[in-house]
Amino acid sequence: MANLCVVATVDAGEPEARTMVLRDLEPALSGPPSLGLFVNSTSPKFGEFRQSSTVALVVYLPSLAVQYRLRCSLEQLPEGLVRASWQLRPPIPKRMDWLYEDHPQSSVIDGREALVDLLHGPEPTVAPESAIGFKLVAESVERLDLNTEDGIHDRRRYAFDGQSWHEEVLVP
Repeated sequence: MANLCVVATVDAGEPEARTMVLRDLEPALSGPPSLGLFVNSTSPKFGEFRQSSTVALVVYLPSLAVQYRLRCSLEQLPEGLVRASWQLRPPIPKRMDWLYEDHPQSSVIDGREALVDLLHGPEPTVAPESAIGFKLVAESVERLDLNTEDGIHDRRRYAFDGQSWHEEVLVP
């Protein structure tokens, strides 16, 4: 049920981390759901995704006191799926994607007022070519449960060997 995660990458040997929206691409009939991240190719994180086909994610659920750490490989999503998903976005994120065409993500702008002015106008009807999506393929998942009756955290790692998942109990 988490829709936000922290994504960790490496850029020129330096660590980078940012909060991103985690998307459910398709419901899971058996096994884990298919999860994705949508980015704009003008974003620095797109370049980081291209440098390494692996990212680390952290999802923390404070109401449960449970943390999930995932190591995932990235597979670029088909353009049709990206375009269809883009249609479900709210108006401001759609305008932001088009704004990136002239003002790449993370570039400097004259101020918040200038940004707000640039985002006025009609709602775009199609996604820009720079809208990209990635499917996350979990290779390992660590679950840390901080809410145990005996006060001893429960930490487990689940690793996929290409055919099945294997569980290991870890010292917290």
